[in-house]
Amino acid sequence: ILVLNIPVKMDNGSYEVFEGYRVQHCDVLGPFKGGVRFHPEVTLADDVALAMLMTLKNSLAGLPYGGAKGAVRVDPKKLSQRELEALARGYARAIAPLIGDVVDIPAPDVGTNAQIMAWMVDEYSKTIGRNTPAVFTSKPPELWGNPVREYSTGYGVAVAARETAKKLWGGLEGKTVAVHGAGNTGAWAAYWLEKMGAKIVAVSSTNGAVINEKGIPAEAVLRYYQREIPFDAIPGSFVKDPDAPLYVEADVLVPAAVENVIRGDNVGRVRARLVVEGANGPTTPEAEKMLYERGVVVVPDILANAGGVVMSYLEWVENLQWYIWDEEETRKRLETIMMNNFAKVYARWQKEKEWTMRDAAIATALERIYKAMKLRGWI
Repeated sequence: ILVLNIPVKMDNGSYEVFEGYRVQHCDVLGPFKGGVRFHPEVTLADDVALAMLMTLKNSLAGLPYGGAKGAVRVDPKKLSQRELEALARGYARAIAPLIGDVVDIPAPDVGTNAQIMAWMVDEYSKTIGRNTPAVFTSKPPELWGNPVREYSTGYGVAVAARETAKKLWGGLEGKTVAVHGAGNTGAWAAYWLEKMGAKIVAVSSTNGAVINEKGIPAEAVLRYYQREIPFDAIPGSFVKDPDAPLYVEADVLVPAAVENVIRGDNVGRVRARLVVEGANGPTTPEAEKMLYERGVVVVPDILANAGGVVMSYLEWVENLQWYIWDEEETRKRLETIMMNNFAKVYARWQKEKEWTMRDAAIATALERIYKAMKLRGWI
């Protein structure tokens, strides 16, 4: 665990010190891997828990990674572009002795993006004296990144939904989907789910929701996310409650906003038959138990939203080889890994009749970690 104090010269000439962290949880499977978030309420305890979750997610995905997580306690929206760059570069310098392209590979998370990764990889490269693109992932395509990264998490969610729907109903064609959250994951999940034959009937933002039983064009949701149109320009009926998509009549619910939105006090209003977790931890344990008792299937976050870290792995492989795959080939590789992950979890779930799919996913991840530890003589 590394706790940092990062001084930044502000635009008014004063200095402000920001607290940051980098937590490395377990590297039995390979280098540490996990994002860096900029958020005003992040804590060290959050980072430790998220690093452990990354260990499980990377293991389940079959990736050669352990788990890590980083953070800076800051509201990035309150910083100017120059201040944000200075903070990003300061963080990269501070963690430089602990990271490397075969040691620990950070990536974006809440409050960070490809531009911040570009500043960080540039600062790290300056610090060690050579270009090292593989040390950070999810960079801009112009700077050793890959265009698939923009939509990889949402695409992975859509693939997980499609594969589950095949097992439950024979496919997604004609099925209705409600999406809670129209950020990167939610907007792109809607886009790809529509391409896979589903109909989007509800979507939300921070200020409200749009409901349309006839179908919401996913292209409109994507345009809203890309700031091309206002939210109320999405076709349908606007309601003030941003949680409305959680409660509409739909075959599939994709909670893609924040954690703990499906809880014991509101789970009775959830009417979907399938919940595919786009966000981290959107369903509380109490709510999941109640959904299980009702026969509602929950595809857990460590399986459903792993598309982002899988894409980070593919970008890392490209960077280590100084090689570039085209967009279609990259997307196909991502899809194959997501499908294989689903297949092994589903098979485990079917064998253990009393388990949830989350139980099967966690058991599968832990089993791989246990075997690696035993082979290496750690236990």
